Amino acid sequence: MTSESKTVVRRPPGAVSGPRAQESLTRKGHRTRAALVQAGRQVFEEQGFLNARIGDISKAAGVAHGGFYHYFDSKEAVFREVAMQVVGEIFDASRTPAGEADDPLASIEAANRRFLLAWERNARILAVLDQVATFNDEFRDLWRSIRRLFVERAERGLTQLQSEGRADPTLDAHVAASALGGMVENFARSWLLHGEAFDQEVAIATLTRLWAQAIGLTDSPGR
Repeated sequence: MTSESKTVVRRPPGAVSGPRAQESLTRKGHRTRAALVQAGRQVFEEQGFLNARIGDISKAAGVAHGGFYHYFDSKEAVFREVAMQVVGEIFDASRTPAGEADDPLASIEAANRRFLLAWERNARILAVLDQVATFNDEFRDLWRSIRRLFVERAERGLTQLQSEGRADPTLDAHVAASALGGMVENFARSWLLHGEAFDQEVAIATLTRLWAQAIGLTDSPGR
């Protein structure tokens, strides 16, 4: 762990941080806190985590430097809030809308599309989270939780298809979902974080085809 990641500025008396502390904020306080989170995301995306400074975040939010500590005790706390917002968006993207599961192939395609588009919208901050996860255990666990959301959804879907006789019953659902989730995640990383060029529709169609073939998807139950 670097010296930057170890440095935590202690909050002064009266400083607030975390969900419970938010309850004591006024409406203006909530707006200020939200502005700091938004500014934090901007600064982290532009400068990376290690180079970002509390003064930069405060300035971008239009908040006095000392005022920052009324809402957060460190830049790590702001980054945690930003990262949790991203996790929430990807969690929402992992949901399967009612009725979509009736067409398994369309469901797989839609899930891959939602996941990749969520990555695309958050690519810059995900790149920073990827960086921080290399030296910070908390954010490494948070990164894993993003992947776990997608894998768990895939595992539930595969188990359902197996019970209906529409997917290979000999597959271990957890291992298969983890492997296929890793395929999509690593593709997203190469495409959206590392800048490899792919056509979006071709990419989604190809990932969906590979996924369907890997689980032995059939077009009718019992085949």
